Amino acid sequence: MAKALIVIDVQNDFCPGGALAVPEGDLIVSGINARIADFDVVVLTQDWHPAGHSSFASSHAGKAPYDMINLPYGPQVLWPDHCVQGSTGSAFHKDLNMTRPDLVIRKGMNPAIDSYSAFFENDQTTPTGLEGYLRSRGIQALTMVGLATDFCVNFSAVDAATLGFNVTVDQTLCRAIDLNGSLAAARDGMTAAGVTLT
Repeated sequence: MAKALIVIDVQNDFCPGGALAVPEGDLIVSGINARIADFDVVVLTQDWHPAGHSSFASSHAGKAPYDMINLPYGPQVLWPDHCVQGSTGSAFHKDLNMTRPDLVIRKGMNPAIDSYSAFFENDQTTPTGLEGYLRSRGIQALTMVGLATDFCVNFSAVDAATLGFNVTVDQTLCRAIDLNGSLAAARDGMTAAGVTLT
C-alpha cells in the first residue's frame, strides 16, 4: 500500500517564540525528519494568510484572541495574527528537512475563510487540491504529524478518513494547543472517524 507522510504546519509562528506558539512545537522536528525516508510521498502544509485575515482577532473591533465568532461558514476561533504570507513567522522551522518533500500545500489564503484542514477550507466545500494529488500518486495510506494536534492535524485527519484514506496520526510527532478541552474532543472525533491514533 503506497503511503504518504503529511507534515502539518511546522512553521515558526507555531513554535516557541512564534505568534501562535504551540508548547514544545519545535521538539517534533527531528523526529519528523527521521521518519521522512519511510514514505513514498512527503507533503508539507503551510498556513499562508493574507494580512487582515478574517480569522485574526485584530480584524474584528472589540475582539480578543481566542474569542469565538460566527462567520458565514460557521463558528470561528479568533487567533493572534500569524503565518502572514512572506513573513518570518510563516516560514518552515529552520531544522525541518526541506530536500525531500514532494509538494507544499498552502492554505488559509482566502481572506474570508480560515483553513485548518489540508484537504478543505473551513467551509468544508473548497478543496485544496491535495486529494487529487494523492490519488494521482496512488497513495492510500496517510500518516499525519505536526501542529497542532487538536486543530489542523485533527481537521486534516478527519477529512482524509472521510475521503476514504487509511489514516494514522502519530501523536509523538504532534503537539496541541488544548483550548478548553479541544485536545480530548479532537481525539474522540478522530477515533470516531476511523483514524488510528498511535
